[in-house]
Amino acid sequence: MEAYKVPAQDAESEFVEKKSRFIGRIWVTETEEDALFWVKAMRQQHWDATHNVWAYIIHGGPTRYSDDGEPQGTAGMPVLEVLRGSGVENVCCVVTRYFGGTLLGTGGLVRAYGRAARDALAEAGVALKQLWKRLELILPYSYYERLRQEVERFGGVVADTEYSADICLRVLLPADRAQGFAARVIDVTRGAVEPIETGEEFRAVAIDS
Repeated sequence: MEAYKVPAQDAESEFVEKKSRFIGRIWVTETEEDALFWVKAMRQQHWDATHNVWAYIIHGGPTRYSDDGEPQGTAGMPVLEVLRGSGVENVCCVVTRYFGGTLLGTGGLVRAYGRAARDALAEAGVALKQLWKRLELILPYSYYERLRQEVERFGGVVADTEYSADICLRVLLPADRAQGFAARVIDVTRGAVEPIETGEEFRAVAIDS
């Protein structure tokens, strides 16, 4: 199964540029129908806005955008380019503008709509959707920090941690790196810790970038 990036969550951001109010929103959208639902919902919610500019990218599906009345190329395309530049898919972004009375010019519009999309995406964060292996490690406290660093080094994430006499560390590793990670743990701990594979799943997991 192919790995790809998606927003980690739905999110919203807002700023004012020369009295124009820009509201950027991001949603995780698995289908084009999902994306169009949010476009329609924002048009209804912000019926009094000057513009509701949008763009979406569906993994294995269509990519679309709209300037919604702004000069061609100054709104929808900058939003779409932000999404493309981040590498995320299954994403819909709608930027709502309430005109403040001062014209921003072509360059100003491009910068403002691009910023609205970037800010919203920064709030959402990025997740990697791929096949992950679930592993469980029982380890002494003395190994915790070192093994946590190894999880990060192999591109994994800590899903859960339980503290008792020892630490139970439940981690998710990219499927193609799980075996190498397990071997590294055994090497680092000289066999004192042996990861146990507890399953696998294709899902989105939040990552740093």
